[in-house]
Amino acid sequence: MSKKNLIVGQSGGPTAVINSSLYGVVSEGFAHPEAIEHVYGMINGIEGFLNGTTLDFAEALPGEKLEYLKHTPGAYLGSCRYKLPESLEDPVYPLLFRKFEEMNIGWFFYIGGNDSMDTVSKLSRYAERTGSSIRVIGEPKTIDNDLVLTDHTPGFGSAAKYVASTVREISLDANVYEKKSVTIVEIMGRHAGWLTAASALARKYPGDNPMLIYLPEVAFDQEAFLAKVEESFEKNCNVIVCVSEGIHDAQGTFICEYDNSVGTDNFGHKMLAGCGKYLENLVRSRLGVKARSVELNVSQRCSASMLSATDQQEAISAGTFGVKAALKGETGKMVSFVRAQNEDGSYRMICGLEDVNAICNEEKPVPQEWIIQDGSDVSEEFLNYAHPLVQGKVDVPLGEDGLPVFVYRK
Repeated sequence: MSKKNLIVGQSGGPTAVINSSLYGVVSEGFAHPEAIEHVYGMINGIEGFLNGTTLDFAEALPGEKLEYLKHTPGAYLGSCRYKLPESLEDPVYPLLFRKFEEMNIGWFFYIGGNDSMDTVSKLSRYAERTGSSIRVIGEPKTIDNDLVLTDHTPGFGSAAKYVASTVREISLDANVYEKKSVTIVEIMGRHAGWLTAASALARKYPGDNPMLIYLPEVAFDQEAFLAKVEESFEKNCNVIVCVSEGIHDAQGTFICEYDNSVGTDNFGHKMLAGCGKYLENLVRSRLGVKARSVELNVSQRCSASMLSATDQQEAISAGTFGVKAALKGETGKMVSFVRAQNEDGSYRMICGLEDVNAICNEEKPVPQEWIIQDGSDVSEEFLNYAHPLVQGKVDVPLGEDGLPVFVYRK
């Protein structure tokens, strides 16, 4: 059998472990020299590939340098938000596959979220239509944890750990004064509130901060919110409220749109930010108490200092499992996570495969039964779900300057 080459790309927003998945794909690719001659990377995803920008991992990250991917945040290969045309008749598809043929590509891997799985779906369907032998596999990635047909996604555990840890720190900071105050913490999450729900892990005892948690799965009512805040003052004069950036009213209007104009990205998604500031001003003006807002922004997705060891290892496993599956002939699939148990009842994850066509353009919300207290909190069932995913510490090596050592693409 003649050797073929493997190519891998990254797409969408980066995470703390997207490079761990990349490490899994690349290292497993190197482990099969009998079938795979070169392991290539697409610089800036499918858009960069169309522009002819690729690298050879044997040259870019030789020897031990490859290991540094496991604790480097961001997307080593760079990313893109390029949407392939809906029609498979578009001339971009034969162009792509001519380029694959020129590079002798036999395996294509794309690490990303929902929109990235849309790319995997289209390429695998075009390959099937044209009789191409290229195997196309999707590697899951998203801090939003909203991909369907998988228990959770790489990136969520580390982001959840960052959110919970940071909210715990904010709570301690807020409690230094015996004067009523409200701190609004705005957390990423457009339509799914998984990451905001993870703020509940910050609590040390029942009734601890955050006192209120609002997810986009439930319509947000301003008056009910203000009443809940006042009620919370009876338990603690310093109230922490965690909100998803995508919270909206019963008519579907994003709260951030109440006093902001928002733009859209290349996929037509509104670029959300600002509901925390709006709620800060609302609380200050209506309740007459000290209020501030904190937007965690990109820190929640890129912090290597809060890496979950479980998340890191599962991301690597997803990468290696995907390569093994492709070498066995699988294509048009996304690597999935299946929750299982060890004999002692402890958490265990098993990798599986799901049809990518059933995954792309779908979203997995937080189950309604896990959202309680009239939409202002999450249940014990959610905590049991999330707790295993934030476990373990990763020791990130430090340089002579005392700061983390990451790997950079030159």
